[in-house]
Amino acid sequence: MGKKGDLSDFERGMIVGARRAGLSISETANLLGFSRTTISRVYREWSEKEKTSSERQFCGRKCLVDARGQRRMARLVRADRRATVTQITTRYNQGGQKSISERTVRRTLRQMGYSSRRPHRVPLLLAKNRKLRLQFAQAHRNWTIEDWKNVAWSDESRFLLQQSDGRVRIWRLQHESMDPSCLVSTVQVGGGGVMVWGIFSWHSLGPLVPIEHRCNATAYLSIVADHVHPFMTTMYRTSDGYFQQDNAPCLKAGIISDWFLEHDNEFAVLKLPPQSPDLNPIEHLWDVVEREIRIMDVQPTNLRQLCDAIMSIWTKHTEECFQHLVESMPRRIEAVLKAKGGPTRY
Repeated sequence: MGKKGDLSDFERGMIVGARRAGLSISETANLLGFSRTTISRVYREWSEKEKTSSERQFCGRKCLVDARGQRRMARLVRADRRATVTQITTRYNQGGQKSISERTVRRTLRQMGYSSRRPHRVPLLLAKNRKLRLQFAQAHRNWTIEDWKNVAWSDESRFLLQQSDGRVRIWRLQHESMDPSCLVSTVQVGGGGVMVWGIFSWHSLGPLVPIEHRCNATAYLSIVADHVHPFMTTMYRTSDGYFQQDNAPCLKAGIISDWFLEHDNEFAVLKLPPQSPDLNPIEHLWDVVEREIRIMDVQPTNLRQLCDAIMSIWTKHTEECFQHLVESMPRRIEAVLKAKGGPTRY
């Protein structure tokens, strides 16, 4: 059986070379694996017209969207990223000499490298916070990985008992919309949740502390005294450590500021600018905990089980995992500088 599809210039050259070497049509077909008809046609075209290449690329219907049309379509996409294929087609056909179909638009967009994706969710930055983020990045752009190893990262996070996933899709018929197998149950505020506070550095994974009630200044002072102080004095015995914290209101209370002022000879405080989860690598550890909970064979059914699962998963973080996050800080800083203080993907 002969090969399907058109022949390359090299394959045509092989056929011509074999025939000129004295091989018969049958011998050439057996040697190269092409049909006798193909061998005869290619050699005849070379003998009569000295043709050594295919002209199939010049056959077929001419593309309706040329390079100029692609540039115009790209401008339409950049002008409205949320436009549907139908809207792009309508706008493209307005004022154009040739009308194209939605199928042509969809195919052209794929050829241009565009694809439909869900947008990343990022904080809505205020102008002043964007400026603060840029100033922070400029102040730390020359920090090396060795500098970032001296920082202990902390944050609190809340995990819900029941988390609805808006990306779930199901297969159903039109009349099965209320069938029990086609429903996703929801409860108020996710059925309750667990708040935890954690800390880590390049050197070690710190403690994870459950917060039973609202995290006010008094509760946070207890965390700082009982967990932050021992961790910092153990990890940074030469007093060269930085303790990072965010801008939550309870962290700005007078009793908290006074406590850190009393211990400023043991470690310094590194405050991140507001709305900057991309600059705090501990956010990745929270994401890992969330994903691990979702794939558990037996899901937690009450808050006690949820808390136990969070604590267990936290202790399983490997050194490679959290050390890699610290080593990513120079790249995060550069990303903020490139975005001029805007949100970045983290």
